This record gives sequence, C-alpha cells and structure tokens, in this order.
Amino acid sequence: MELLMLISSGALVGFAIGLTGVGGGSLMTPILLLFNYPVAIAIGTDLLYASITKASGMVFHHRRGHVDWKTTGLLAAGSIPVSIIINVFIIDESLNDNASFSTFLGSFLGVMLILTALVMIFNRLIQRRLSNEESIKDKNYYRFLRKHRSVLVLILGIVLGICVTLSSVGAGAFGAAILFMLFPSWPTKHVVGTDIAHAVPLTFVAGLGYVSNGLVDYSLLLALVIGSLPGIYLGTRLGSVLPEKLLRTVLIIALLCLGLYFSFSRLH
Repeated sequence: MELLMLISSGALVGFAIGLTGVGGGSLMTPILLLFNYPVAIAIGTDLLYASITKASGMVFHHRRGHVDWKTTGLLAAGSIPVSIIINVFIIDESLNDNASFSTFLGSFLGVMLILTALVMIFNRLIQRRLSNEESIKDKNYYRFLRKHRSVLVLILGIVLGICVTLSSVGAGAFGAAILFMLFPSWPTKHVVGTDIAHAVPLTFVAGLGYVSNGLVDYSLLLALVIGSLPGIYLGTRLGSVLPEKLLRTVLIIALLCLGLYFSFSRLH
C-alpha cells in the first residue's frame, strides 16, 4: 500500500512539473516528510529524483537551442564547488548531531518553500516590467547588467548551490525568476532551458553528497521515478487545456502552507 502511495505521489509531482514547471523539490521533499521520512533522506532522495526527471527536459531544450551553455557553465562554476563544500564540511560533520541538523534542514526547507511561493506570486509582474526594454534603458539597471552580468550569474550560482544542497528547493521557479531579471531580453524558453540545464548537474552533485553519507533511499527513488514519468507526460499534454492560473494559485497556497508548517515544526 505504501509503495502504491509513493508511486502515486511521484505521478502527482510529475504532473505538476509537466503542467507548471514547478514541483521537483518544492513539492516532493515536503510530501516525503509527510510520509515520515527523515528530512535528510527526503532531501537526498529528492535531489537524485530531480536530476533524473530534469535530464529529459535538458535534452529537449538543448536540441531546440534553448540552452545558453556559457551561462549554464557560469552558474555551475558557482554552485557545484559550494555544493561539494557543504556536503563535505557541513552535512558530513552535522550528522553527529542528527536531531539539531534535521531541525535546521526542516526550517531551511520551510523558508525556501515560502520564498518559492513569493517568487511565483511576483514573477509575472517582474517579467512584464523587465520585458519592456525601453523602460530598462531609461534607467541605470540595463547598463549595470551589461557591466556586471557575469559576476551576478556566478553569485546566483553560489546562492542556488547553497539553497538546493540544503533543501532540494531553488533550482526551479526561484532560479528561473532571478535569471529572467539578469537576462530580461531572453525569451522565456531560453530562461527555462538554461535553468533546467544547470539544475541537472547541481542536483546530481548535491545528491551524490547525500549518497556518500548514506542519506538516499534507492527503493523510494525508484518508486518516485516510476510514478513521475507518466505524470510529467500527462501534465505536459494537458498544459494547454487546464486553467494554468488556477493551478498556479493552488500550488502557491500549498507551498505557503507547507513552508509555514516546516518553518515552525521540529523535524527529527
């Protein structure tokens, strides 16, 4: 029965990913915690789950020329080393105080869920304002971007490395929203493609750190992947039929509620 529930959860999250592009970390890890999996195992397993499910998306966007590999490389140059450092010097050492570490990870996850929900709320407004290139050129913002964009992308990579490694959340809606602010003239498909291309190696490397500490449940991972593949396919196909605005609103409310719950609960 539990196996069926886990496969169904994978299908549900996969459906959300296919429909809205959000859900890999922001929904799967909270669901696993509600199934009473230890927080570190939930995060570690979800990181590998995300790397597997996003890999097909990376190939899809690469074949259609939607990935800016220079930007992906800059993001990875910041995120991958930080992820390795966190795994070696924080996660490995913190396992000696497992209860306190679990509480910290749970609270950090809650904060990231709330942040992701807020990003989803204001993302459309930001896109509309920044897509008006004339309004950007009238300000110093556009000139500032041209001068410091590479450094800002590297810093974004570092921030994403921290967030994703400690919570499995951040490589989706949060990362894409910041990328759009750094590249306001990019089409949405290029922002999404580049974001996914960076998320695959980051979640994989971060997940390997949890593997080395014995914090990945492989039978759980298999069940989630089995469920998610048809879910993603169905969500992608129904994306143009179902009311996206309503679905995003439901997702935002769910993320806010889960974020508040995990921010103030003590996970063990």
